[in-house]
Amino acid sequence: MTIDPASRLPAPRVDNQDPALFGQTPSQTVGPFFHYGLPWKGGADLVGRSDMGARPELMPEAHYVLNLSSPTGTPLGDVIEITGRVFDGQGAAIPDAMIEIWQANAAGRYRSVNDSRDDVPLDPHFIGFGRAATDEDGRYRFRTIMPGRVPGPDGGRQAPHIALSVFARGVVKRLATRLYFAGSAGLESDPVLAALSPERRDTLIAQAVGEGVWALDLVLQGARETVFFDL
Repeated sequence: MTIDPASRLPAPRVDNQDPALFGQTPSQTVGPFFHYGLPWKGGADLVGRSDMGARPELMPEAHYVLNLSSPTGTPLGDVIEITGRVFDGQGAAIPDAMIEIWQANAAGRYRSVNDSRDDVPLDPHFIGFGRAATDEDGRYRFRTIMPGRVPGPDGGRQAPHIALSVFARGVVKRLATRLYFAGSAGLESDPVLAALSPERRDTLIAQAVGEGVWALDLVLQGARETVFFDL
């Protein structure tokens, strides 16, 4: 008996993956983030052993057993706290975003293989990286060290700053920006700030709201949108 191969082809699959039934599924949505592993307990405290970082109310108490960060000693420099709220384009607070920070130590050196400057001390007790979830009011919070100035592309020095990354629902690629400190040295000559108009520049400059506490809100869209970088 001869079998026609064409007759052996299976019929087109009809299930929930078939675009004929449901059309293309949204591909632009990411998150919310898995709080058991992404923001970790202590991940937002780069100085001590507090549990800043994760949100314990999002997991059963019995499961909130992740180890705290284990600092090897006290980092050099002035301890500061940075905080702020994350808003969407309609002005609503985002309760499930995730913020990462990356910064130089107090002397202005990064803990990275890409920073090999031997003339700037490397602080063995400071990693320079942290991660925090936003709370139900969209607020993030870190405890860290005031960063030193790092070299700029023109041979000068940049103003003290902390690099921020924002992860949120609907944001496929992380949003990268910076947090500067109002009144600090080098703001007027910083090459990144100099590329921005004064009113847009202000979206990157944190204001002092207490002793060692700096606040900067992050707005993902709209008239007050934070300046984000195309990296």
